[in-house]
Formats: sequence, C-alpha cells, structure tokens
Amino acid sequence: MQFLHTMLRVGNLQRSIDFYTQVLGMQLLRTTENPQYQYSLAFLGFEGGNPAQAELELTYNWGTEHYDHGNAYGHIALGVTDAYAACDTIRAAGGTISREPGPVQGGSTVIAFVTDPDGYKIELIQRPADSAASADDPLRSA
Repeated sequence: MQFLHTMLRVGNLQRSIDFYTQVLGMQLLRTTENPQYQYSLAFLGFEGGNPAQAELELTYNWGTEHYDHGNAYGHIALGVTDAYAACDTIRAAGGTISREPGPVQGGSTVIAFVTDPDGYKIELIQRPADSAASADDPLRSA
C-alpha cells in the first residue's frame, strides 16, 4: 500500500496553485478539467510527486468560492531544514505565518504554521539537515 495524495477543495484554483508553487515551492505536476461535471483538478508535489512522494490534489468545483472546514480537519505537514528560514522565505513571498517558529508545547521539535489562501493550515516541522526531507527543501536558507 502507498500513500498517493491528499485532496483539498479550493475556491480559486489559480490562486491556490500560485500559493503552493510560488510560496511553498511545490511543483505543478498536472491538471485536468472536467466540463461535464464542472470541476478542475491540479496535482502538486515535491520531487516529481508519485512514487517518490505523496501529492496534493487541489479540487475546484466550478462556482463554489468558499468551503466550511468544519472541526475535523487538522493540517498538512511539511518537513523543512530550517523552520525560521522557511518562514522568512514564505513571508517574503507573501505567505501568512499563523504560528511563528518555535518549540512545540511540551517538546523540543521546532514547528511553525502557515495558512493557505483558503484557510487551510500547513505545519512546517524542522528536520535534521541529513534527513531525506531536507535533500531538496525549496524553503531552506540559501
């Protein structure tokens, strides 16, 4: 079994693609349009996506500009080499930091949170520089 993707419904597909590619450094892997059922999909990821890494599927249902997130959804998590530098990069690209980097309550792991244009939370988890997650980290410091 393999983890393939996570899907988020978005109110403006291009705005969300711009955020995930320009602010978080993901690659737009492919898009599809379905006029008969009035929806569009965009798949994004790192390192070319599947099979090396899971992908993020953005779904735009035509004419729906807003979704109620409810109280069950939590967040997406991304590993980064340096959470402080990642937040500086995200902020400089116009992203919103909703929790500044620092140790998680009751622990020592450094985390931060970013909010995407639709209000979804993305957790940044600082990982050791020698971890697989840091090899192609587009948010690492220069």
